[in-house]
Amino acid sequence: MEKNKSSSHNHIHQLPKSAGDKYYCPMHCEGDKLYNKPGNCPVCGMNLEKLPEVSAKKVQYTCPMHPEIIRDAPGSCPICGMDLVPKEPALDEENKTYKELLKKFKVAVLFTIPVLIIAMSDMLSNNPLIKIMSQEKWNWIQFALSIPVVFYAGWMFFQRAWKSIITWNLNMFTLIGIGTGVAFVFSVIAMLFPYIFPAQFRTESGTVFVYFEATTVILTLVLLGQLLEARAHSKTSGAIKELLKLVPAEATLIVDGEEKIIPIDDIKKGDLLRVKPGEKIPVDGKLVEGQGSIDESMITGEPIPVDKNVDDKITSGTINTTKSFVMEAEKVGAETLLSHIIKMVNDASRSKAPIQKLADKISKYFVPVVVGISILTFIAWVMFGPEPKYVYAFVNAIAVLIIACPCALGLATPMSVMVGVGRGAQSGVLIKNAEALEKMNKIDTLIIDKTGTLTEGKPSVEKVIAVPQGGISEDDLLQKIASLNKYSEHPLAEAIVKYGKEKKISFSDVKDFEAIAGKGVTGIVDGKKIALGNKKLMIESNSTISENLEAQVNNEQKLGKTVSYISRDGVAVGYITITDKIKNTSKEAIESLLKNHIEVIMLTGDNASTAKAVAEELNLTGFKAEYLPEDKLKEIQRLQSEGKKVAMAGDGINDSPALAQADVGIAMGTGTDVAIESAEITLVKGDLQGIVKAKKLSKEVMKNIHQNLLFAFIYNVLGVPVAAGILYPVFGILLSPMIAAVAMSFSSVSVIVNSLRLRNLKL
Repeated sequence: MEKNKSSSHNHIHQLPKSAGDKYYCPMHCEGDKLYNKPGNCPVCGMNLEKLPEVSAKKVQYTCPMHPEIIRDAPGSCPICGMDLVPKEPALDEENKTYKELLKKFKVAVLFTIPVLIIAMSDMLSNNPLIKIMSQEKWNWIQFALSIPVVFYAGWMFFQRAWKSIITWNLNMFTLIGIGTGVAFVFSVIAMLFPYIFPAQFRTESGTVFVYFEATTVILTLVLLGQLLEARAHSKTSGAIKELLKLVPAEATLIVDGEEKIIPIDDIKKGDLLRVKPGEKIPVDGKLVEGQGSIDESMITGEPIPVDKNVDDKITSGTINTTKSFVMEAEKVGAETLLSHIIKMVNDASRSKAPIQKLADKISKYFVPVVVGISILTFIAWVMFGPEPKYVYAFVNAIAVLIIACPCALGLATPMSVMVGVGRGAQSGVLIKNAEALEKMNKIDTLIIDKTGTLTEGKPSVEKVIAVPQGGISEDDLLQKIASLNKYSEHPLAEAIVKYGKEKKISFSDVKDFEAIAGKGVTGIVDGKKIALGNKKLMIESNSTISENLEAQVNNEQKLGKTVSYISRDGVAVGYITITDKIKNTSKEAIESLLKNHIEVIMLTGDNASTAKAVAEELNLTGFKAEYLPEDKLKEIQRLQSEGKKVAMAGDGINDSPALAQADVGIAMGTGTDVAIESAEITLVKGDLQGIVKAKKLSKEVMKNIHQNLLFAFIYNVLGVPVAAGILYPVFGILLSPMIAAVAMSFSSVSVIVNSLRLRNLKL
């Protein structure tokens, strides 16, 4: 049946646009049953849906928990009942599933609240509502209010329950469907025919206790869970949208010496493109005319721009920070590095399925057991019960299903997660979904980026050193180079000027300022010719370097620091070191993680010398340098293949594929939007102590969920035998509906109170 349905969908979704508007029934689309007008299906009465027009790229849908399920149309998974999600996010459309669920949830809440109020007041000894009208009329009002919840907002759960039963893939929806369905049907029968029930099941007013509030509350809670789940799935699409924002919509094409603006999709290999200061590189290629300083942090994660000359490679999405230049397009469209990163994020996100919920695992065994007990109860009362046998049999069989109705089970996980996530947010740890909390508890390996994660992610001056024989103090040396760099736009120059301001130096006027690409800057300050840059600049400016000074600079460079010589009137008189400073909290956080038996491995795009220096200072488990986005992704996949549970912490676009592949992705809130979208946990302050907090929070929330599940089931397990009538032969006791309602309510209260304890958790 499923195969036929799938093939039918294939045919339907390939109709040409010229076919005009067509409509089909989502439940009965076999045999190409298409209709020319909107309306209801003649088979099942469901609303016909408009047939979508064929697009250039066919969208396929898969189950997050069962990737082997692939369909050509949205729907629910035939195995677990979860909503199918697009294999590749539709970036130009709003999340229709989320919006539809949100609408249904609002309707459910609107009608459930008054039902709950009426039902709760009925449990009071002095019910104020009875003074307005009789209980029988209030029951009719509850019935009317529950109809939109059952037959609109929560109807899909009954469809899923039915599918799970006929395919025997029992899950949470089976329990929800049977429990709420039986409660609703029982309530309708009790409302219409109260006289068929034994006297002890009726109230003084002659009515029978109804369960409309149990039906509506459970359906609304489950709907809330589906709503949160749909929002979580949309985040992958959000991450890719953020990546696509890096690509400019237009580019400047040069044809026969003239420039014209064209859409980026029109760029072809071999085209010459003008890139102006501040613009993003549109495609991968090479620089063919001019010079530039390119911010490549989105690829390498490193904050210091790279100087580019003729024939140097440049990458799409990176930013030209200074001069205008001409580039030649070499890779366009899907061939660019940025496109590969987008594909990796998408593939990694789809390759990992959310873990099976514990409640579903329990339901798989709990459902057939409860249904079996209910059937046995009916048979036993028919065979051995007093007259009217069938009425007693029906009432007690229904009682078994009602007492097993998973009211508290619907709260057990969401309540713990909601309170736990709120507690995390108070401490600057934002958690995207329940899966992240559960998986974080099992993490044994942490992959961590360097720049912006362990370090501050921006260049800063470490020190200015003047050689003793130079005849100039370090303060004077700083005053000269800070004055010289106030005319430069280079990030290193900005760091030097900022450092000078912090030291409260006075700036001098500069003459003959010149920035030499790839070498440094020169100019005349207070009548002295000052040069600041690398060894090439010293040679070009005919500046002599003493052996002692050169040895000092070499030692600093071996530690991975950026070092520039400073010369005055042709003599090198000192140097300045610029580093990416390690965050103050990094060392303490790493120590805490190592004590918790978590391996901490640094993967960075920076050079080996810098990486080694940082790793040694922080006593990391290990490190690997000069790693590109694809390398980080493959390293995580390798560790996972060895059975490791891997978390990845990063802040850059270059980290997004690895963040998506890891069991838990952790983004620095001070980093890029793409990294935050790709990750499951975000540390608002960019403080690694947040990882320690997330680990502790995960452990406590999971323990709390297990406790809640115990509370949720203990009343059901104890109540089922009583509901079946096990005490009747000896004590003449049957489980009254009022007691069943109290037991269900008490189990829910226990779950709520236990969950609220997480608010006092010390992180």
